[in-house]
Amino acid sequence: MNPTTRKGSSPISNTAFLVMDVQQGIVSRVQDERYLPRLVEGGEAARGAGIPVIHVVLGFRAGHPECAPRNKTFSALPPGAFVEGDPSAAIHPDVAPRPGEVVVTKKRVSAFTGSDLALVLRSAGIDHLVLTGIATSGVVLSTLRQAADLDYRLTVLSDGCYDPDPEVHEVLIGKVFARQAEVTSIGEWSATLA
Repeated sequence: MNPTTRKGSSPISNTAFLVMDVQQGIVSRVQDERYLPRLVEGGEAARGAGIPVIHVVLGFRAGHPECAPRNKTFSALPPGAFVEGDPSAAIHPDVAPRPGEVVVTKKRVSAFTGSDLALVLRSAGIDHLVLTGIATSGVVLSTLRQAADLDYRLTVLSDGCYDPDPEVHEVLIGKVFARQAEVTSIGEWSATLA
């Protein structure tokens, strides 16, 4: 069965393409110069097929009141990081939202935690998520696990994900994600839309 269809539904009508944490301060750590062009290709394929592109970003209020001192990851952020007006919080211009595309702001690692993503997806009748983002061991892993528990169908675009540790990326893509998602490449996935 084509990964963008399911029995009883129209092709791709219930699918969304998620671009997660592709923000200036995060992209600056990417060591793969082909990563952004591949992601652009995936986004264009989605748009061309009428699949909504949803951008998920990390964002906090000034002073980080959402960040508990007990949270090892977020309590370590410098003051002013990922707040409105912080240049590092901006979505990278190569994958910037087009007019009308939804931007969801989250408060934790998973795209669902502290955001209205579930509401946006439910309102649009979306039950199939195509996941991309930085990092494979961060937002992609956390979102995949939570989305699977929420009964979403999942596709992970292996080369649309990036992790600063290539070995961790390979283990997740090759051994972990396939238990809960279809894992494919941007090129292979795009070809199914043609």
